[in-house]
Amino acid sequence: MKDVMGIVYTSKDDLTLRELTSQRAVAAVPVAGRYRIIDFVISNLVNSNIRNVGIIAQKNYQSLMDHLGSGKEWDLHTRNNGLFILPPYLTRENGGEYAGILDALRANFDYLRRSTQEYAILTTSDYVMTTSLEPMIQQHIKSGADITIMYQQVTPQLTEFSASSKNNHVYMDIAEDGTVKDLEINPNAASYGNMALNVIMIKRTLLIYLVDQAISQGLHDLEADVLRPAAHSGSMKILGYEEKSYYRRVETIRGYFNLNMDLLKQGVFEEVFGKTPVYTKTRDSVPTIYRESAKVANSLIADGCVIDGTVEDSVVFRGVVVGKGAKLKNCVILQDCYIEDGVELENVIFDKAVTIRKGERLVGPKQYPIVIGKNVTL
Repeated sequence: MKDVMGIVYTSKDDLTLRELTSQRAVAAVPVAGRYRIIDFVISNLVNSNIRNVGIIAQKNYQSLMDHLGSGKEWDLHTRNNGLFILPPYLTRENGGEYAGILDALRANFDYLRRSTQEYAILTTSDYVMTTSLEPMIQQHIKSGADITIMYQQVTPQLTEFSASSKNNHVYMDIAEDGTVKDLEINPNAASYGNMALNVIMIKRTLLIYLVDQAISQGLHDLEADVLRPAAHSGSMKILGYEEKSYYRRVETIRGYFNLNMDLLKQGVFEEVFGKTPVYTKTRDSVPTIYRESAKVANSLIADGCVIDGTVEDSVVFRGVVVGKGAKLKNCVILQDCYIEDGVELENVIFDKAVTIRKGERLVGPKQYPIVIGKNVTL
């Protein structure tokens, strides 16, 4: 789709994701053994033939830049268009974090203005979903809508959020003809059953105009200050587009843990990885070695590992060593961790390069798994 560009707003919320985002953006959080959250977002855009993608970065974006590189893995390293990483402009007042998405867009007006596409898809980078955006694009163009918002019927997994999150949780009242009549933002108890998925389509020139007008009036919130008044007044034609693919937003440790556990279910795994390709940065590694005493059941094991113990219902990333007699159950073990002989782990999340000594035992409750930050030795 040559006439559509993608804009990805990367949020920073190190409060609710704790150790996992102390040194990386939410978009760069690893999932599913070998991917980062942003891989799914960019892959959706690329699989919809969108070749101009801007990544609006905030604090702690070094890990994200290292992962994205030139965009080669997503075929976004072309001379025209391609992948653009847009770091924040640092001043004494601005420490590298935007007050909201409107501020982020205003700071990157040069990128918006020099782009040539007629339409823009604006999305966040804190969710996992694989889908083609082309049906939404076709609906938007055919309907003549000013704005189209992707939504999904509310389910428990969609509403597993933290009250301290900086991200808006938006619920919409949608008429039979698809028109968005009202928006509720961060309600304690939602009146509507349609939750916005943070994917919005709009004309590029209209986006520039709306952002400029909002900032000139001291407004910062896209949903509360722009979309909700427009829906109430009818000044713009705002339509909803229902998406039925698997979707989970990652805002809390519990949500992150449940996402990885979901991917161990065959139906969810096929839904996420069986429809369209998910591209990521490749790393040349030897195949995983399974020793004679290894026992693995219902787990995702990445390449480059050495398994000499028991792994059950767990996600194990690249380069992890599981010693003899070690037992892992309901665990998410990130890259290059070393689990020595006889260790017992259950309901645990290890960040990168964690070492746990021989014979130790660490068991957390399933609803609130234990999280160990990177480079820690226990």
